[in-house]
Amino acid sequence: MLLKSVQIDHFKHVLDSTIVEIQQDITCLVGKNESGKTAFLEALRRLKPAQGNVDFNIGKHYPAWLEKMHKRQGKNLEQSKPIQVVFELSDADVAAVEAVFGNGVLTSRVFSLARRYDNYYSHGFESDEAVAVANAAALIDLPKKVSTAIAAAKTFAELKKTLTVAAEKNGEDAQVQTACAALQTKILEMVPADSNFIKRVWHLLFSRVPKFFFYSDYSRLPGKVRIRELLEADAEKLDEDAQTALSLLKLAGSDQDYLLDPDYETRKRELENVANAISQDVLQYWTTNTDLRVLIDISQTTEKRSDGQHAVHDEMHVRMYDNRHMLSLPFDERSSGFQWFFSFLTAFSRYEYDDTPVIILLDEPALGLHAKAQKDFLRFIEERLAKRCQVIYTTHSPFMIQPDHLERARLVEDKGRDTGSVTTSDVLTTDRDTLFPLQAALGYDIAQHLFIAKDNLVVEGPSDFLFMQTISARLIEDRREGLDPRWSIMPLGGADVIPAFVSLLGNHLDVTVVVDARKEGHQKLTGLAKAGFLAEKRIITIGEITGGKMADIEDLFAKDDYLALYNAAFSKKVKAADLTGTDPIVQQIARAEGVARYDHNAPAEVLLRERAKRVAGLSAETLDAFEALFKRINGTLAQR
Repeated sequence: MLLKSVQIDHFKHVLDSTIVEIQQDITCLVGKNESGKTAFLEALRRLKPAQGNVDFNIGKHYPAWLEKMHKRQGKNLEQSKPIQVVFELSDADVAAVEAVFGNGVLTSRVFSLARRYDNYYSHGFESDEAVAVANAAALIDLPKKVSTAIAAAKTFAELKKTLTVAAEKNGEDAQVQTACAALQTKILEMVPADSNFIKRVWHLLFSRVPKFFFYSDYSRLPGKVRIRELLEADAEKLDEDAQTALSLLKLAGSDQDYLLDPDYETRKRELENVANAISQDVLQYWTTNTDLRVLIDISQTTEKRSDGQHAVHDEMHVRMYDNRHMLSLPFDERSSGFQWFFSFLTAFSRYEYDDTPVIILLDEPALGLHAKAQKDFLRFIEERLAKRCQVIYTTHSPFMIQPDHLERARLVEDKGRDTGSVTTSDVLTTDRDTLFPLQAALGYDIAQHLFIAKDNLVVEGPSDFLFMQTISARLIEDRREGLDPRWSIMPLGGADVIPAFVSLLGNHLDVTVVVDARKEGHQKLTGLAKAGFLAEKRIITIGEITGGKMADIEDLFAKDDYLALYNAAFSKKVKAADLTGTDPIVQQIARAEGVARYDHNAPAEVLLRERAKRVAGLSAETLDAFEALFKRINGTLAQR
């Protein structure tokens, strides 16, 4: 099942997080230190923890300044729900219920789940017990006397009662007795005597709820562990570090019998297999130093027991050999960033190749890594983690934010004692310090494009950037022509800035410019083209695509498509019939609304924030127009 939304209520300094939408792949919580990011993950992990039994505790987790007051007010804090979530059931989840009760039992794919401070669960789902009753009855060939008697039964309790009555009335009818007994047996298979329909469905669904695997910046693989003690321990009772060490031992399908074999060579060979497997994984995503490899060795220590006897323990030692410097060091003497990266890679291996439903929660991952290594870890999240399960992570580093996936970002801000920590996707309600990592990520991305990218596509502003990037992705998904991946798109903040940019860097970079079809803005660009700063064919106007003298990027949309974005952005109800004139649609809307101008970026932000819904609803007219623009843009690549 897919986690769709989360709500935290009265947990630490989160008073009411409102409903936080969760992406189907990666969700990034961005905020300052002490803003409430970790509290969000801590509450969520307690819904169904993967590591041990981590419970809620009023004394530790209820907001301290409110606990006494709420108790005096008579509130039952034990019944408070610090974590409430909504899942979307998958086909497999529905099939698991239908395997017991038959088709059509679940009437919705929404499954809500909450855990209270008393650590009991509450849940919600939509089902039809009458359908399950009918399905049960249909499994048995019933005589007419029985089928008529049970026809009005809508619950299993009613069904059992009517069956008992039917059997008593027809005590001498062997066919009736046999049918009633067979159906009673089937009912018990579906709903045991100590349960009922709702409880049975709840247990079927809860068994499929993903566990929450929490990993923080402080989790580490120990450099030395006792093999036998670790392998024989109850994995659920181990702490995070010991579980990471256990994952290392089980990596690459290592055989426990080999690891515990009294023969040194057998154990050594098995540990070398594990070391080789983890070395390949590490080097695939650790580009900072590709000369490292993992060494795992075994030593024996003798310990005097309380009874006077001596015990011999096999200990595993993890070392890293650096071929660049021709030496090896104990694992715990490597940089803290590398220790964390290696440790997490090992811990995750426990889940990567099995079917255990899991959601990964990462608290400030890669905090100790260099910017480039953080980028490597983002690639690891994208390529490995998100392919396996949903990932939610916290950060305040701009290098852990993907500028091309800002829809994944949720901003976390502590708004004080009265409001508490608030999580939102609305950048307009957030302070500048909270926004800084997003702004820095965008700024760094643009800087990288300026000085590294070979093929640069210059557009006027953020709305052009968002429209083109988002719709290009849709076209590519449909196997149509979107923007060539070689392009680096740079929004410069207005048509007036473009000539200055081209004159400064046009001789050093391959630049194609897309501008609105307005005559007054092209004279400087045309002059620069004649001066050799860029080819005239690399100046593209929107009017070329629309066939109009005056046209903006918004005119590539069918009117209804753009108005849907405008209305969603400003809570309006403007219709195409309300617009007049042949000038650009942004001017037609402003005229109809009686304003001089509106924020052109707001509709683009709606398209980005609600990408899946909005892009899927675009008309063929809109997609054809943008595809024509992208073909024109891509055609300039060959003119280098």
